[in-house]
Amino acid sequence: MSDFYDYPDLYDALLPVSAHVPFYVDVAQQQAGAVLELACGTGVLTVPIAKRGLPTVGLDQSHAMLDAAKQRASAEGTPVTFLHGDMRDFELGREFALIFVARNSLLHMLSTVDLLAVLKAVRQHLAPNGVFAFDVFNPDVRLLAKPAGQRFPVMEANTSSFGVLSVETTNGYDAATQVNRATWYISSPERRDAWVVPMVLRSIFPQELPLLLSAAGLELINRFGDLARGPFGPGSRMQVCLCRRQA
Repeated sequence: MSDFYDYPDLYDALLPVSAHVPFYVDVAQQQAGAVLELACGTGVLTVPIAKRGLPTVGLDQSHAMLDAAKQRASAEGTPVTFLHGDMRDFELGREFALIFVARNSLLHMLSTVDLLAVLKAVRQHLAPNGVFAFDVFNPDVRLLAKPAGQRFPVMEANTSSFGVLSVETTNGYDAATQVNRATWYISSPERRDAWVVPMVLRSIFPQELPLLLSAAGLELINRFGDLARGPFGPGSRMQVCLCRRQA
């Protein structure tokens, strides 16, 4: 089975960032200092921030995604520092006004040990008045409770690179670990199941999130229900969070 992150063009085609760019650019401009994006992927958020004149660093574990990010920055004529590394264990020797992890990437930390390692590394690199921002889905127990192994539709996307793509998924949720070991089946007009990729994510429930942050020396200062900064509530599909170092 392939890894989704081996296909940067496919990843970007299926997961657009039209709502993410204005949110993270706005937070970066408000902080008005150095920016670090963890799990930066192909630079679709890193490069727009750097274009605003802010010193920007992107870190990712995937060589394929980093290669695409470097190509994007070069094509835009925008200086960005891209680094290969693990967001659980990095040491850059500097502090940042904004550190962020976008598009559910934090949920790849499947264990609490790994998640806390990321949060502690963030705190270590966060300036005293800096902000840590991230967005993750708000777990929906109705979706998590779907029968294991049963395929059901996720989305259909009309892409410029691949034409109309349809995505189906199977669930494999373990309530004890809060990890869903799903598989995405991505079909093109020419070929059913052209790509079959794992999609393994943990859930972070709203009540546990502030406790996890606190255990790493961070505090939640605001939580929105969407990237337009709408209020977080029972119907929110996302948890869009802004955090600071604990006093």
